[in-house]
Amino acid sequence: MSRTLKMGVIGTGFIGPAHVEAARRTALAEVVAVADVNDEVAQKKAQELAIPKWYGDYRELLKNDEVEVVHICTPNFLHYKMSKEALLAGKHVVCEKPLAMNRREAEELVELAEKKNLVNAVHFNIRYYPLAREAHFMVKNGKVGKIFAIHGSYLQDWLFYDTDYNWRLEPELSGDSRAVADIGSHWLDLIEYISGDRVVEVFADFATFHKIRKKPLKPVETYAGKILRPEDYQDIPINTEDYASVLLHFKNGAHGVMTVNQVAAGRKNRLFFEIHGSECALSWDSERPNELWIGRRDKANEVLMKDPSLLSEETRGIVSFPGGHNEGFPDTSKQMFKEVYRFILDAENKRGTAPSFPTFRDGLREVILCEAILESARSGRWVKVE
Repeated sequence: MSRTLKMGVIGTGFIGPAHVEAARRTALAEVVAVADVNDEVAQKKAQELAIPKWYGDYRELLKNDEVEVVHICTPNFLHYKMSKEALLAGKHVVCEKPLAMNRREAEELVELAEKKNLVNAVHFNIRYYPLAREAHFMVKNGKVGKIFAIHGSYLQDWLFYDTDYNWRLEPELSGDSRAVADIGSHWLDLIEYISGDRVVEVFADFATFHKIRKKPLKPVETYAGKILRPEDYQDIPINTEDYASVLLHFKNGAHGVMTVNQVAAGRKNRLFFEIHGSECALSWDSERPNELWIGRRDKANEVLMKDPSLLSEETRGIVSFPGGHNEGFPDTSKQMFKEVYRFILDAENKRGTAPSFPTFRDGLREVILCEAILESARSGRWVKVE
């Protein structure tokens, strides 16, 4: 590969700059343009991130013939529209999750991307922690045995107080599901990837603990000490879940349960799973990402540290540093984007090799799962995933 890709980013909130940094660290892409809600915001971010071109209208970015791949890092309700227009403009697309607000939109994007023969990816980056990848290969290579049960959680506390507010709380911007769609989708994608199995039936219990939240009337940063006075906010009814527990049945007979909670004090961003197999158990915590616990019945348990010399050959490809040199969240996006960009740049892959990274089809899968979970929570019954 003798050249780098020209990349553009739409959306400059938290995750947009994370995409920019990760893309640059691949050494396979040059970030040439950024777009946001208006010229002022776009210019400010472009200057902060040393990006040469900026647009106050994302359509102008899509008209830029120099841009080959577009990263969509906007609120959820824009993902479908922007992905579709990017594909129609002939751009490869990396989209934040969820891919779309409903199954029909997601199916349309899958069909369009395949028709256009354009590379497409959804940012399920947690697959790219080295020990999550190693767990996948341990299961695939029979080291875990037949999987009996899987349980775990994704816990956060960023919405702990009723004064915590974000666009993700508004269904018209984020969708009818919040905690499950926002973080549960990551857990479900990771578990299906690691286990090689599919969820076929769900039973969900939702709870909204803060039924009224206080929405600031202007940016919180403008308040002295960030303290809200009664006249500084309005009460907003909340109709999406703070919490969910979901019972799971898997195609190959395993049972499981997932809990997601965005008001879990002290848990900043903790994805946890434990897989119980007939040969051993595996357990992993994203807040301690460089350790994989391996449970045994007849001998001492193990803690496998992230060290390329101890990992499978397949996993070593996403490890950048030697043992004892920890890798974390920013590295997952770098490793994923490396796979995406190499796929675009490698002409052989365009001749039919299946991509190794999560694609729009994986994004569609999570939309389908989330819709089944939402239906179950509303109906109070088991719902088949179809």
